[in-house]
Amino acid sequence: MQTPEQLAMSWDNEALFAKSQRYAEEMLKYTHDDWRCGLWSSFTLEVLSRAALAHINPVLLAEADDRNNIYYSIGLKPAKQRFSPKSIPSTEVFTRLSELIPAFVPLKESCVTLIGKRNSELHSADVPFDAGSSSWLASFYQVCDVLLQSMGYSLSDLIGSEEAEVAGKVIAAAKDEAAKAVAGLISAHKTVWTQKEAEDQEELKVKSASWAQRSDGHVVPCPSCGTQSLLTGDPVSSPKKSIDGDMITEKQQHLPSKFQCIACGLKISGLPQLTACGLGDKYTKTIVYDAAEYYADEDDGYAGYDDDNNEPY
Repeated sequence: MQTPEQLAMSWDNEALFAKSQRYAEEMLKYTHDDWRCGLWSSFTLEVLSRAALAHINPVLLAEADDRNNIYYSIGLKPAKQRFSPKSIPSTEVFTRLSELIPAFVPLKESCVTLIGKRNSELHSADVPFDAGSSSWLASFYQVCDVLLQSMGYSLSDLIGSEEAEVAGKVIAAAKDEAAKAVAGLISAHKTVWTQKEAEDQEELKVKSASWAQRSDGHVVPCPSCGTQSLLTGDPVSSPKKSIDGDMITEKQQHLPSKFQCIACGLKISGLPQLTACGLGDKYTKTIVYDAAEYYADEDDGYAGYDDDNNEPY
């Protein structure tokens, strides 16, 4: 019987972190508006994200199609001849991180975007990083900060204290710009709303109240017109189950990512923007089942209760 050995260096979280430091050092050889800075930042993100996942458990990096990858990830020598370990693609890395690190959820899409730029740079004639750093730098530093904190590090451990200070200012400026942008958007919709006839406003309010149901999202008043509207988001915790007689209740915390009001037409996407207008708090989604439904196979045809996204947090 084999016993797990010391993990091979290729999936070791400390080795991966050291490699991300190496890539970050290369990135910082260039100014932020240099395309090479952008390219090396994408390499840094790729390796740092894998380090964060391996920090939780290296088996999370294993491509499950071949069980030998799992054996390798826990330090067992695979029996397969000429075995070469295969890890999951970067998009799956980001998905797993968003399921395991709540603070990463609103940053997942920016990671996918940056890796998309990297792929475009490497596999086409396009030059996405020639456009400068305004489209990726702030989110890159935000992602790095979240991933580093999950491993017990700080930005200065990756990029040094001087650049970490710059990163802090870049992040703060991005948040400020997000707040300004969403404030302007709300104001514009409020102006249009106030110019509508009272009869039209009432008709739209009734329509919105019928559309914005607790089963479809978290019901909140619109910051522009005050009408019943919806927030939707993604889970950031495991479901918590409680049993009362024949009823089983599951509650799960969600972090909002999108807002929509069909009365005045206001739409807001992204946690920074939602936070800037007071809509960024977590909410609880509640699902109630009877025991027969909960333990039945999915195709047994039990009718479920409506979800409730407005339970107190």
